[in-house]
Amino acid sequence: MNKILSIIAVCLLMAISSSAQITMKVTNRYLNLPVSGQAEKDSLTMRVDGKVLRRVAAKLSTKPDYWVFVDLDGYKGRKLTLEYPANAEALQMVCMNDQPEGAESFYKEPLRPQLHFTSRRGWINDPNGLVWHDGEYHLFYQHNPYEREWGNMHWGHAVSRDLIHWQELPTALFPDELGFQFSGSVVIDSQNTAGFGRNAMVAVYTADSPGREVQCLAYSLDKGRTWTKFSGNPVIDSGKKWQTVDTRDPKVFWYEPQKVWVMALCERDGHSIYQSNDLKHWEYKSHVVGFWECPELFELPVDGDTANKLWVMYGASGTYMLGHFDGAVFTPVSGKLSSWFGAIYAAQTFNNMPDVRRVQIGWDRIDHPNMPFKGQMSLPAELSLRTTPSGVRLHCNPVREIDNLQQQVVSQQNLTIGQADALLAPYKNADALRIKAVMTFTHSTPIGLDWGTMHVIDCDLNFNLVNGYFYGNRNFENHRVAADIIIDRTSVQVYLDDGALSYCLERNRQITDSGQGFHFWGHKDISIEQLEIYTMSNIWNNN
Repeated sequence: MNKILSIIAVCLLMAISSSAQITMKVTNRYLNLPVSGQAEKDSLTMRVDGKVLRRVAAKLSTKPDYWVFVDLDGYKGRKLTLEYPANAEALQMVCMNDQPEGAESFYKEPLRPQLHFTSRRGWINDPNGLVWHDGEYHLFYQHNPYEREWGNMHWGHAVSRDLIHWQELPTALFPDELGFQFSGSVVIDSQNTAGFGRNAMVAVYTADSPGREVQCLAYSLDKGRTWTKFSGNPVIDSGKKWQTVDTRDPKVFWYEPQKVWVMALCERDGHSIYQSNDLKHWEYKSHVVGFWECPELFELPVDGDTANKLWVMYGASGTYMLGHFDGAVFTPVSGKLSSWFGAIYAAQTFNNMPDVRRVQIGWDRIDHPNMPFKGQMSLPAELSLRTTPSGVRLHCNPVREIDNLQQQVVSQQNLTIGQADALLAPYKNADALRIKAVMTFTHSTPIGLDWGTMHVIDCDLNFNLVNGYFYGNRNFENHRVAADIIIDRTSVQVYLDDGALSYCLERNRQITDSGQGFHFWGHKDISIEQLEIYTMSNIWNNN
């Protein structure tokens, strides 16, 4: 009897109206759902007072690997009905509480990244809508709140005041009759061109449904906490013109010389340019082939010279072209180039920055095995254009705010390999660490840094390869390679030669924590001109 009463109390007097349906009164903020990766996936329908609130794919189970939650803020006192045909017993385990189930472990899980943003639960991929507004950096992102695999695309939301410490907020955009909420961008409409309100945050995003992708608007008047979909959606439906489903990921910005909104949009085989006066009505202008997904278009000074600027057209893979832009047409002055490789994908830069920096965040395709979350955001990085022996190239470096997390524990010069290895030995199993090293050499033979058997840096100076990737932006006449390495629980980020090349590696802890530690190596004599080691505090101390 006590067990029965306990179930009734926890599940808040759920009334079972059929084998695959339960009805309850909303008395607490969070609806908790038991999920297992091995369970059968089926449609979960949530109705409030008989009207569909959400319809998503879920893997409910009586033997959950973890629990996910639905925020029911604003629905207190109303009747909630859940339908889940696949597993009636699992449906009966669903319950409400004032906190998400497992909240006591948030940000404390054994493989929770210490330096990279991750969601409390579920899957994340592309960053969306990066924008600064009224003292806050906003990070929206592709999010499946219902399991740690891709699907049910929503827009998750987090804010920060320093680009480093993030607070996760309630989900911003939910699937609707036009489809799932795919990638896009956010602008601040300071002149009220759209008529939603002065300084409205306007999200321009893709709605994806079977056989169709269209571009839509939503707006917020309360700093992104609540959103209203534009009644005239979609604002662009170009699939028939291009004879493809693939028309997505709008990146919108204000083009001041013509006082017009510009959109870069992935369409079939490249990036299209559109213009608008009001964000609602768009006119096609031009197209550049050779890109796929998540377009970017921005201007940067070359070597810091504001009188000499180039535009960068960017794609999800990290490839880019340099060129000129007149508000309607991008004219390349370079071929396809590349700024990074590895786990990162679909990077986006912030709109409306409070300073002159161009700051980028991408999606790190990192697994976090057996955790109730998957994927992470890359470290925020500042982009710049610099002249190299191969021409002007994009450089990428961690933002200066990351320095606030570090405490220096080693700073030594002119070391042998053995001496450098010994200084790194105490940190062989580090959760969060930064290593800055300058390696000098006398022969054009491979040099590098291993962690256990993981090649953190494998630089073949003869073939100009770094970890198998061709590194052609510089020569080695000064006989040195400089590295900035930022280590987290499940990833390793490397910036070479002041950001001339960067890459992200997934960390296999069985390899890195094998007890072998760090080891610099070279086929001929190398030395460590400079070694700095920093311990790093985590970004979750405000959560």
